[in-house]
Amino acid sequence: MATREPVATAEQQAPPSPGNSPKTAERRAGRFGRLVSNQQFILVVVLVLLVVVFTVINPIFFSVSAAGNILVQWAPIVMIAAGETFVIVTGGIDLSVGSTLTISSVVAAFAMAGLTGSGWADGPTLVVGAIVSLGIGGLVGAVNAVLINVAKLVPFVATLATLGAGAGVALVLTKGGPIAGGPPSASGLSATIDNGLFSWPVLFVIVILVIAGLFLHKARFGRYTFAVGGNAFAATASGISVKRHLAKVYILSGLFAGAAGFILYLQLGSGSPSAGTSDELNAIAAVVIGGASLAGGFGKIWGTVLGALILETVYSGLTIINIDPNWNQVAVAILIAAAASLQALRGIHLRRKA
Repeated sequence: MATREPVATAEQQAPPSPGNSPKTAERRAGRFGRLVSNQQFILVVVLVLLVVVFTVINPIFFSVSAAGNILVQWAPIVMIAAGETFVIVTGGIDLSVGSTLTISSVVAAFAMAGLTGSGWADGPTLVVGAIVSLGIGGLVGAVNAVLINVAKLVPFVATLATLGAGAGVALVLTKGGPIAGGPPSASGLSATIDNGLFSWPVLFVIVILVIAGLFLHKARFGRYTFAVGGNAFAATASGISVKRHLAKVYILSGLFAGAAGFILYLQLGSGSPSAGTSDELNAIAAVVIGGASLAGGFGKIWGTVLGALILETVYSGLTIINIDPNWNQVAVAILIAAAASLQALRGIHLRRKA
């Protein structure tokens, strides 16, 4: 007796749809996994959630004036954080950026007050002040480089020394008080243009950040920076002068801090010996939140930009919803812990994938 072959159903006979094939599903899962593991994407999501939460609590947060104020406060922090990014990518640390900002601002304030008292016009006086502030920042960066390369101090100890020295010199010069008497138009430059989002210093910072990002991620200087942070011995073997490059990186960090000091002078209208207090911690926090590895070899300017923006959004949001400012540091600590945990999980994921 002949056996009857089972008849295939229509679903069994039809070939799998291209949109539902196992390979397509795998590709979709891979794209989703890459998106979720992208720290910049996560930071954007976190930033949007913060804006939504603070706006629900107090609708005034979602306004042009509030956003403009956040950008004004963000400008000096992201400047020193951008310089810190270069340092951290090399596997180092620069604890002196806060005091460098302070001493640069104070010395520039003295210079501008003297020129204004001598009858100089505001424009030339501000130009001289900017040059002085950058010069002081570069000088502190050079001192850090000498301590690291010549005195053989580890970056933590070297920059901790210049942190204390810079803060102390600023207090000695100012006797604890602000240095005013500079160009009358200085503080007006920090006001937003036509009550909009941006001020001239913020626009300047954005341009500098774009240049810094291209410099780090597209130029040879950036490739050398990542090479030194990834493996200094291999970088030396490939012909890179590690000491010379580290000197350039720390001087660059000082220049960024000097520029931030001048921007802060424009905001305050004076040089204050307490202006940069704890800003080095905010800068390092912005870099870590932005996804850079403290072990060196990895970091992105765009991540640092978002990290600094999240910090300032948290600070401004907590103020607008009338939370005690002492909670700011707690919020920052939570953000740093979350960012560090995300880095650890991403490392585990990459190792498993490998």
